[in-house]
Formats: sequence, C-alpha cells, structure tokens
Amino acid sequence: MFSPPVGMQRVVTTDATSESGAYLLPPQPLQSFADFVQLGGGQGLRNALEAGSEATIAEIESSGLRGRGGAGFSTGRKWASVRSGGSGARFVVANGAEGEPATFKDRTLMRLDPYRIVEGAAIAAFAVGAGTIYLATKRSYQREAEALKRAAVEMSAAGMLQDLSVNIVEGPDEYLFGEEKALLEVIEGREPLPRLLPPYQFGLFATAPSGSWEAESTVLSSRAESNPTVVNNVETLASAAHIMARGAQWFRSMGTVESPGTVIVTVVGDVICAGVHEVEFGTPLSDVLAMCGGPFPGRQFKAALSGVSSAVLTAEDLHTPLTYGDFVARGLALGAAGFVVYDDSVNMATVAYEMSRFLSVESCGQCPPCKQGSLTITGHLADVLNQIADESVMGQVAARLRSVTDANRCFLGSEEQAVVSSILRSFPADIVEFLEHKVLDPRIVQVPLIKEIDADGSVIYDTSHSRKRPDWTFAD
Repeated sequence: MFSPPVGMQRVVTTDATSESGAYLLPPQPLQSFADFVQLGGGQGLRNALEAGSEATIAEIESSGLRGRGGAGFSTGRKWASVRSGGSGARFVVANGAEGEPATFKDRTLMRLDPYRIVEGAAIAAFAVGAGTIYLATKRSYQREAEALKRAAVEMSAAGMLQDLSVNIVEGPDEYLFGEEKALLEVIEGREPLPRLLPPYQFGLFATAPSGSWEAESTVLSSRAESNPTVVNNVETLASAAHIMARGAQWFRSMGTVESPGTVIVTVVGDVICAGVHEVEFGTPLSDVLAMCGGPFPGRQFKAALSGVSSAVLTAEDLHTPLTYGDFVARGLALGAAGFVVYDDSVNMATVAYEMSRFLSVESCGQCPPCKQGSLTITGHLADVLNQIADESVMGQVAARLRSVTDANRCFLGSEEQAVVSSILRSFPADIVEFLEHKVLDPRIVQVPLIKEIDADGSVIYDTSHSRKRPDWTFAD
C-alpha cells in the first residue's frame, strides 16, 4: 500500500528539542504544511517507509514508547499484535476525544502541531498494514477538529499520505467517547457504549460478534473477520513520528529507563498559574507544581487527582517522579497526566461526592453494578454532605464500593472504586467533620472539565455537567 514518496524533497533537520527536553509542543502553532516541513516534518514517515514495517515496529518497541492515553501500554507491542492478529482489514484510530477531568494536553497538542499527529497515524498505518485512518475528537472541539482537517488535507495534497484514506470523526461530549471500545462504536455510527472485546482483537466494521450493546449473532461464520484496529492517543502518535525521525536512542536520552521520553502535563485547581507543560519523565510532580507558581499565599497543598482514573494523591505523594513505575509503587496511576490540585481550604468529602457524581452520570448503564452502584454511592455521599446521615452510612458506601466493578465492560466502575475509596481512606477526618455537623459552609468544589486555559494561566471550566442527568440529558 505504501511506497517511498516520489518527488518529495528530503529534509535535513536540526534538533528542535529544547534544553528542557520538550519537542512535542512547538513554541508557536504550526499554521501550514510549510511550517511542518521546516521543522523536519515528514522525516519520520520517510524513514519508516525506507525501513519497512517490521523494522518500524521494532524501532518503536525499542524506544520504550508507552501509550499516553492513560494505560501506558507498550506502543510497539500493540502495533505488533494488530499486524499479526485477525483475518480482516486493519485500521488506525487517533484518539483525541479528550474528556478526562483536569486534562487539556491533547487539545494543546492538536492546536500546536496537528501535522505530527497525522504523520504518526500514517506511520502506524504503514506498520500494521492499514489503509484507513480515523482522527477522532469531540464535535464541540471545533478548533481542534479544524486543525486536524487542515493538516490531513495539506499533507494529502503534498503526496505524503499517498492513497491512505483519512477521516475526521466528531463525536459526542460523553466521557465514555474517549474509551477505546466506545470510540469504535461511535465511528461505526452508534452511541458511545463500550463493547466487550478490545480493538486489537475485534476492530472496526468486523463481521464477528463484538459483544456490543446491540443484539447480534453469537455464532462465528467461516467468513468472520475481526479487523484488528490500532487505537492510540494523539500524543502517542506524535511521539512515534518524532521517534522514527530521530531514532529510539534519541528518545531514550530523555526521561528514565522505564519511562523514556517526555510527557505533557496539565495542572489546574488551587495553583497560582494553571497550565500545560511538557517535561521529561522522571521530573517530580512538585517541580511541575512549582512551574505553576505553587499554592496560593497562606495555603498548602492537601491533595491532587490525576483525572478520575486513579487513587488520590496526598501531600506526601506530590514529590513523586512522573513515571509509570513510581506512581504504581505508591498505589497510584499516572493516567493522562492531568492533575487537579486541592489546597487545605477544601474538605475532601466534597471532592469524593463530586467525582462519584460525575462517574455515576457518565456510566452508560450496560453494567447495572456500575450504574446503580455509583448512583447509590453518590446518594449516600450527598446525605453526608447534607448532614442527614449517621456513621452507619459509611458501611453502606464501603459495601457498594466493593461491588461496583462487578461485570464491568470498561474501567469506569474501577475508577469509581479507586477514587472514592482512596479519598475516604486518606481523609477520614474530613468525613467526620460532616458526620459530626462541624462543616457549616463548605467550599463548593466541582469536577474540573476544562473549556480553555489561557496563556496567563486562567482557566474556563465547563459547569454544564452539574445539570447533566444520569440518562445523559440536561436539566434546564
């Protein structure tokens, strides 16, 4: 399907890596294909085409690149499993459906350098033998969608993408749209309801049973095709393009042995200047918080959350190096590196309630223990905050937290369990304050769904989620 481009100028690039190691986020947005080429764009794809698919996958695996969407899985191994698995066509999906609370890194990258995302997706397509790419983001992210469209059109017109079919998918605002199995459902024209089988086993437009929410035959025919599909976060794909341009050893010259390269970090909440920063893996989280000006005068950091997919970070955890291994060693998950920070003016019981409410609303309802369990937990925590509960309610919360993950199709139930239970465990005194009627005027805390982060560090939050109902409709 691919062959080395004919008639394209071979670009000799200079090292665009800054002294801090940053390379994914250019200082200014790339406005045209010419800007992209000037910064060495296209070299990664040319190198991949010259090396061949097996050598490309080997180079990505040798680099140690791990998925930046939250799971941290080996990118090279994912590509290898898609190339070798299944009997049908292959597809590549770039996941820019950023909906994790406190996260703005994918949108920043799509605004600054959409070209490298498309290039990385083309490299993945070549590596696994795919002929079609889907670039997925939310329809409410018009600025980002337009940037991806512009990049795809200009790169195709320049002949760089050859006969690859590149499609823009603009999906709903639901949190689950970013879940890779639900993302495939949306691309196929359905609601963002996670199916059972993962994309590398059962991909797009396949004829075998997927375990989706729609009724389907469970009998495999002799012509059944599974169509394995690569789903990578946009930061992962942009990183792959840089790796193929500069080599695995260049990538490993940054970060740590276990977590090489850089990571794009979002910080919002109780900091002087919120922002998005690209730092090398291994940088302590406290250093990034210092880049954001630290806490407000007279306050101290009390806790932080990495989206809603991990246990809460206490003040003692804030010095943890930003690596997958260091976070796991403390019982945490780095996730998408989007941090909301809380200072000592916040009662963490309010945070537990807000996070539980967010997840209970966003749960799709396919798994009753997840939907009903999270709704019940949210109701009990609301009773605590409204000071109409006694100590026995915490036993009921604990029981629901143990069962909320039963028969789950995705990780949303696990997120409810991890976030809420860790807050209750780490900040028991905050619960007691409500149960003993000591909190008269708690500070209002909401889930930090970001609309915009301005250059001066001011954040515009989407407050509409407070009106969203569990059936995904909105109150007036």
